Amino acid sequence: MSEDILGLNRHPGDHHYRAFVGPSVDYDLVSAMAFGLLTACGLRQHHRLLDIGCGSLRLGRLFIPYLNQGNYVGLEPNKWLVEEGLRYEVGDSLVKNRSPSFVYGSSLSGWEGKREFDFAVAQSIFSHTGADLLLQWLVETADALSESGVLFATIIEGAEDCRDSGWIYPECVEYRIETISRWAEENGLQTQVLDWYHPRQTWCAFYKPEFDPGVLNGGSPSWNHFGSRAQP
Repeated sequence: MSEDILGLNRHPGDHHYRAFVGPSVDYDLVSAMAFGLLTACGLRQHHRLLDIGCGSLRLGRLFIPYLNQGNYVGLEPNKWLVEEGLRYEVGDSLVKNRSPSFVYGSSLSGWEGKREFDFAVAQSIFSHTGADLLLQWLVETADALSESGVLFATIIEGAEDCRDSGWIYPECVEYRIETISRWAEENGLQTQVLDWYHPRQTWCAFYKPEFDPGVLNGGSPSWNHFGSRAQP
């Protein structure tokens, strides 16, 4: 792919399918980072995944071929991002083979598809949302997950909580872990901060009552830990 298509000379937030969702130079790294985390925490091909703010399929380009047909659902208000991601990162044959679904909006309300997701991921979403949207997504995700489901999301830790509202991009916002944990608990989700690499943010797991937190290894998930648990 040419440098122009990859957007390597673009700035975060520029109108380019890769640059719009963050630094283009990290596009591949973020894909692998999220894929590694979810698979190390038990994501298998038969699970159903909700990709919140899927953008240009930075994560979807790895999750769509991995999951069984129909098991990937992406939510994104910017339809052009998804269309460009499908064109340049996924391709028609894989779309036909895997049948991913997309919700073009900023909420699951009104979507009539099956919920009961096993996994959800929100990479670099809560780092750009005011408290109103963050709370909305904790509520909606808790409702969309199965009773053994889990949400993996990134946040930027801070000494104080963001007091703004709405979608704040490309600017970033900060929250205290204690605040987000409290909001999550109010919606039936337990929180575990994770020691999993991210270049600028912190990964957290928010899980339902029947999720097995042992896979998180006390906040230090790894392939070795997952593999040792998977042995008969």
